[in-house]
Amino acid sequence: MEQQIQQSILAVDLGGTSILLGEVSLDGKVLHTQSYPTDTATQAAAMENIGKAIQHYIDTVSRKARELVAIGIGVVGRVDRANGVWMEIEPGKTNPTDVARIIEQRFGLPCGIDNDVSCATLAELKHGWGTESKDFIYLNVGTGIAAGFVVNGAIIEGSHFNAGEIGHMVVDMNSDAICACGRRGCVERLASGLGLHERVISLKGEYPDTAIAIEDGQRVSAQSIFKHAAEGDPLAQRVTEEGSRALAAAIMNMVRVSDPDTIVLGGGVGGNAYFTELVEQHLNPKTMRFVTNGIARTKQSTPEAGLVGAAMVGLEAWTLRRGVLSHDE
Repeated sequence: MEQQIQQSILAVDLGGTSILLGEVSLDGKVLHTQSYPTDTATQAAAMENIGKAIQHYIDTVSRKARELVAIGIGVVGRVDRANGVWMEIEPGKTNPTDVARIIEQRFGLPCGIDNDVSCATLAELKHGWGTESKDFIYLNVGTGIAAGFVVNGAIIEGSHFNAGEIGHMVVDMNSDAICACGRRGCVERLASGLGLHERVISLKGEYPDTAIAIEDGQRVSAQSIFKHAAEGDPLAQRVTEEGSRALAAAIMNMVRVSDPDTIVLGGGVGGNAYFTELVEQHLNPKTMRFVTNGIARTKQSTPEAGLVGAAMVGLEAWTLRRGVLSHDE
């Protein structure tokens, strides 16, 4: 009979359309996962759904470990990780929320919280490329684009917990793609899942014979765009080419900033082999000459990097609590 694991962490990964909960071992193995619906219109709505999801999971899912020692949460937006405070879900929606205190009081377990991409970067640092590299960038290309910068073994947070928001890096000064930040040609508007969809919608009038299925109110998936691009559809090829050039430019800009030896590409868009190959074709060898490991895939054993990272944040909160208790004793 398989020996039961002694201790685990309940990890929460808040996404735009769902909450992924999972039990994770102290060494980063995902033992079980379950998804729940969410509402990210406001932090209050998201917090209500997170609380309900945690309660349901604890009440209904059989634990794989004997003891649940902590809760770790990854969310979108700015997070003061050291104090457990969710600062804002997105610009203009600032509502500092003491998530760690709220969750600890409700469930009686130490709680840690961090930004979702920072969580994925932490997972890579602890259980992926971080075992070989002290200077790498975790680049998440999904619905949006953000990055985690690891410099000398530490994740850069910034003075306002806003480091890594490279989606608003301008990569095309002449672009007609207007970003919500007020500038034109931001990489997120050209190469993210949402950005690729927006480009298809914006340009479809120029390509009346496109094979891309465009339905009112429905997002065109990046995978569909890439599929049609590979098959020769002119609109899909144009949008994919623009996106790949934009992402390559952003990568080279980041390389010049922090001098990494590895770029770890993650996220649903970043994981597409066809798109990644195009991106690599646009990388200047002189710029990339010190990136010895190039554009790399994760070394983690599980695809739920954000969940593993959230668990590690919870583990840190538990470890800190134990240290404080031991000191008091």
